[in-house]
Amino acid sequence: MSTALLFPGQGSQHSGMGEQRFDEFPELVAEADEILGQSFREICLDESHAEKLGQTQFTQPALYLVSCLETKFKLAEGCNPSFAAGHSVGEYAALHAAGSLSFADGLRIVAKRGEIMSKVSGGGMAAVIGMDPSKILEVIDDKGFAQVDMANFNSPQQTVISGPESDIESLEEPIKQAGAKLYVKLKVSGAFHSRMMKTPAEEFSKFLEGIKFEKPNIKVISNVEAKPYEGDDGIPELLVSQIHSPVKWSETIKYLRESGVSEFLECGPGKVLTKLLRQIP
Repeated sequence: MSTALLFPGQGSQHSGMGEQRFDEFPELVAEADEILGQSFREICLDESHAEKLGQTQFTQPALYLVSCLETKFKLAEGCNPSFAAGHSVGEYAALHAAGSLSFADGLRIVAKRGEIMSKVSGGGMAAVIGMDPSKILEVIDDKGFAQVDMANFNSPQQTVISGPESDIESLEEPIKQAGAKLYVKLKVSGAFHSRMMKTPAEEFSKFLEGIKFEKPNIKVISNVEAKPYEGDDGIPELLVSQIHSPVKWSETIKYLRESGVSEFLECGPGKVLTKLLRQIP
């Protein structure tokens, strides 16, 4: 029986996340606070910081930290995974779990990633439920919303679109009229995984030049390609592309199942990815 660790992305954060783990690994928490220059324990656990936790530049390092704490706990309990995959920013925790990225470097990367991505304003995202991706794309094209991109292929029945906020607002009725069961505008600060993120990706690429990646010791599935990273050379390039490319999550899960994975363990707050497993044949 093969096991895969799954790491959630933005949208899974909530006040109180990681509460059971902060006291168990005080050295790791202290290291994070030193790197980030503030207490992320407070940001994660104190409800007065709920608004801050929802801001991209804080959300991303907070999710990474909590996911790494949970991974350390599961590994200490004897978990022996063969695969790892993360949704969007969750991919960094997956790379850390595979020994490709040190905890400190991963934290610095996601903090910079969140900072860069938070600078892009005017974008929005929406989850479309109950409609085939090809039909969604047809509506987007027919209505002339050329700046809207497909952002996340979460399951055959759940696709996220991303683009200018006004376009995301205007597309709600056409997509509903075309047969979507639900159209849910996401509480995000930007058009992630869309062409609006290409300029941030260029800045991010320069930052990654100073980071050392190792060959993963277990297979880590890339969001961009929905297949394992080969060695360590191509990791930075794919992580840069990931910022403005769609997350192929449905294909990722299919790949893992076809590779013999029968146990999926979600490492991080919430059960978003666990619930998606039921929607992916």
